[in-house]
Amino acid sequence: MRFGLFIPQGWRQDLTGIETARHWPVMRDLARHADSGDAWESIWVYDHFHAVPEPNGEAVHEAWSLMNAFAAATDRVRLGQMCTCMAYRNPAYLAKVAATADVISGGRVEMGIGAGWYEHEWRAYGYGFPTAGERLAMLDEGVQVFEQLWRDGVAHLDGKYYQVDGAQLAPLPLQAGGPPLWIAGGGERKTLRIAAQHAAYTNFDGTPEGFVHKSQVLRGHCDDLGRDFGSIVRSANYNVVIGATEAEVADRLAWVEDHYRATVPGKVEQVAEEFRRGPLVGTPEQIVEKLRELEGLGMTYAITYFAEAAYDRSGIELFEREVVPALKG
Repeated sequence: MRFGLFIPQGWRQDLTGIETARHWPVMRDLARHADSGDAWESIWVYDHFHAVPEPNGEAVHEAWSLMNAFAAATDRVRLGQMCTCMAYRNPAYLAKVAATADVISGGRVEMGIGAGWYEHEWRAYGYGFPTAGERLAMLDEGVQVFEQLWRDGVAHLDGKYYQVDGAQLAPLPLQAGGPPLWIAGGGERKTLRIAAQHAAYTNFDGTPEGFVHKSQVLRGHCDDLGRDFGSIVRSANYNVVIGATEAEVADRLAWVEDHYRATVPGKVEQVAEEFRRGPLVGTPEQIVEKLRELEGLGMTYAITYFAEAAYDRSGIELFEREVVPALKG
């Protein structure tokens, strides 16, 4: 199994209480920690502008700015966004941004891409809020622009949503054909079909039942399109709450509640329940057992989130010592 690590960027209230001047050092040092060992294959951030579980004005750092900063600050780990919203940036421009990051990083960019969902954010930034079908059509057209530019260095598309007339891209990304595409989302009729057409990786529901169902839908689209289902790596995102003992796990869950109570008191129970019910809550032995179950279902790349990462690395370090070696490779 392969592992990725989310770096706190503020979106999930995970830089709260840290002065702004310390945000980058905290993020950079966690990225370098991941880079220094061999536990983590990749580091990740979210592509959002407003915080969750509600837009309360907490700091949120921009994803592609961080891609380039991490590219310059690390040497080994791969760099991803989970996931870039296609409609927040013109796709030809975004292909150029990603190509530059790929060059700076020495060919380490992963291209997470999706249709977007955060309505408050869309409207606040002046993007409107197209229907789900329109957002998915924009995703499909944008991916076509990526592929042309990264492969050929020029793109033409007279689409319904995007018109590109001879856009040029130089230099090309260092990775032949461009950064690998991660199509994130579990929409069964459109998103997973786009994934079957274009994705090297998918990212969808990580619960055992949900993962099996989405995988079956993806397989159906692959069969329809003549794509080898086995050629697509299936990943999922997980909140990790880990402790050496059951008591330590309970303490970490209590910390989550206390932390969110400081900024989103009306959402504390909702957030705490999301963490409590996650598959990767428990001792190292319990988490290894659950990941082995998921691996048996075909989930071979876990992207992990530790709520306390900016304040306390002990959970990450316990995961590195006792979970990763039992599953990696």
